[in-house]
Amino acid sequence: MLNRYARAAITKFFTPLAKLLLRLGVSPDIVTVVGTLGVCAGALAFYPRGEFFWGTVVITVFIFSDTLDGNMARMSGRSSVWGAYLDSTLDRVADAAIFGALVLWYAGRGNNLVMAGLALACLILGMVVSYSKARAEGLGMTANVGIAERSERLVAVLVTTGLVGIHWLHLPTAVLGVVLALLAVASLITVFQRMLTVRRQALDGAGELPK
Repeated sequence: MLNRYARAAITKFFTPLAKLLLRLGVSPDIVTVVGTLGVCAGALAFYPRGEFFWGTVVITVFIFSDTLDGNMARMSGRSSVWGAYLDSTLDRVADAAIFGALVLWYAGRGNNLVMAGLALACLILGMVVSYSKARAEGLGMTANVGIAERSERLVAVLVTTGLVGIHWLHLPTAVLGVVLALLAVASLITVFQRMLTVRRQALDGAGELPK
């Protein structure tokens, strides 16, 4: 849902920057790599120290590269299988860095194993959500369903983590815990939705095993 309603507006906002980078000779792949490195740096440098607000600010600055690189690829006519593969692969790296950094904080100085477990559940289930779609496509089927796609998961966790990191708001850790729990449940539901979708296609004879 978020993809459908927000991506067009975000793409339009970043179009001038995309044009500038292309004029400077920057390739979409470079933007993809730099964006991922920035997200990982923001998450792993700040979250494990409990600096949620500034970590979220840095992550947010770089995470929009996911839209920027795609816009650049379309404008330059460089859209390719390799670019799509690189983008999807590095998206998983960025997601793992964000939730993994939360695990590091709560399993360490944050001293809250319940929160660490919830963040770990989100990390694992998020990977399974992505894999379930990729595997379906590898078998010649589709799995474009689910209530918790990547955009929704990232917006929810980043907004909540950033707000919890603003100390004068005095938001309790439980707020982030509730969001993580809901994300974990939503991700699990999404996995089952995709499994059922693929099962229906398999029973109807769609797709084929790779040779």
